[in-house]
Amino acid sequence: MSKGLVIGGEFGNILVRQKHGEDFELGELLIAKTPKGDMLLQVFDLLYGSQLSGTHVELVAGLKLEEDSSLELMDSALRNYIIARIKALAMLSSAGRSAKTLPAFFDDVRKVKAEDMKSITGSQDGVRLGSLRSGSRLIDVPVRIDAERALSHHILVAGTTGRGKSVFMKSLLCELMDRDCAGLLVLDPHNEYYSFLKDHPRARDKVKYYSPHSSQGAASLKIHLKHVRPSHFNGVINWSDPQRQALSQYYSRFKDGWIEAIVKEEGLREFREETLLVVRRVLMQLLGLELTQQGRIRGVSAFDPEIGESTVADIVNALESAKTVIIDTSSFDGRVEVLIASMIANHILRRYKHYSLDELRSKPVVGIVLEEAPRVLGAEVLRRGQNVFSTIAREGRKFRVGLVAITQLPSLIPREVLANMNTKVIFGVELKNERSAIIESASQDLSSDERMIASLDRGEAIVTSNFLRFATPIKVIMPKFDVVKSRNAFAGVNLQ
Repeated sequence: MSKGLVIGGEFGNILVRQKHGEDFELGELLIAKTPKGDMLLQVFDLLYGSQLSGTHVELVAGLKLEEDSSLELMDSALRNYIIARIKALAMLSSAGRSAKTLPAFFDDVRKVKAEDMKSITGSQDGVRLGSLRSGSRLIDVPVRIDAERALSHHILVAGTTGRGKSVFMKSLLCELMDRDCAGLLVLDPHNEYYSFLKDHPRARDKVKYYSPHSSQGAASLKIHLKHVRPSHFNGVINWSDPQRQALSQYYSRFKDGWIEAIVKEEGLREFREETLLVVRRVLMQLLGLELTQQGRIRGVSAFDPEIGESTVADIVNALESAKTVIIDTSSFDGRVEVLIASMIANHILRRYKHYSLDELRSKPVVGIVLEEAPRVLGAEVLRRGQNVFSTIAREGRKFRVGLVAITQLPSLIPREVLANMNTKVIFGVELKNERSAIIESASQDLSSDERMIASLDRGEAIVTSNFLRFATPIKVIMPKFDVVKSRNAFAGVNLQ
């Protein structure tokens, strides 16, 4: 059924007159028949049209307001109407290739149907990102993407608080748990992911959970001090040059015992005492270390001088086995969270760099989920020096290690880093400069989509990626699965 007719415009800005009784929406998908096949279109702006001049419209409004509110125009459906500005997305009959022609004058446009889209919404064996959306209407067609390529080339998830980023991540993690193509490291500052994923049918085999607290299903998050290196603090602490040199000198002289040497004040003569005291104080506070009266170092946080020797290696082994590793960092300072992520990221990147090309092809992709990504990828942070996350953003795809960067403020991330994030999942963004940062670095042309991005409702998103044929509107839905109870559970047993 026709929703309107093409009445003019230009490529990228086609004008369509809306049929009386129909409604266009921002972001709505439409179909136009052309001699070369069906063309997929999308509404990106709406405006009023009228056969009356501006002064006559004002006159009629005045008469209705001041004289007779029941006044009606003759043939009002013909004289006043809505005009949609639309753009061509793809040719459906050409496997979704870009449209390079215009529909003809007075061509009908109709609403899109599920059967129109099933062949062009991504790899059929890819992970599901959500369901196709036309305006606010849900279409029963899953939008999928090749997980290995998307993760290794990095994913940005951007949007204002409350628009659906967490729901999307839970959905993505569930999808990946059903496959063996990728391992994901999730630093969870809100401790929200494990409570959801623990009921997944494959949780026992596919999820490893680390927490500093004693809780069911959690491994103890303790990391031995000997695994900490000076480079792990890049992007965590803004050391002065003398302090950074002191760290390097301590590590060069004391190797695995360098932190213990600092805490026990085994001095270096070539550095000022004030410099060493500041380094000692900062490290003890960050790592949660205490020096007892007997001269022993005691760990009261995630780091310890006696236990946790295999923790980092165990996490990396789990990631290499395509498992999802969730680390509860809800009780840590943000810097501690970044330090732990830095240590694991360094370890996995170093290991994957040592594999041959043939070995790499057989390994799962590893994705590192970064909440509040500007903490480690922000322009201000990177001005003070590169860190492992910026290295992964630049060259991780060559070694099958990628980032999933989540942020409300993409403008804080340098453009060259944003450009390396090939797949962008864009939720509602209210601030203009944040929308501009995304639009300018998108894989597809979003220059006409600013209003659509601003108007996205909760759970609505636009996905732009080189691995999708066009910037695809989706609706993210919270995944559901049957709760799997342990064989040892006593639920439902009457003990009276």
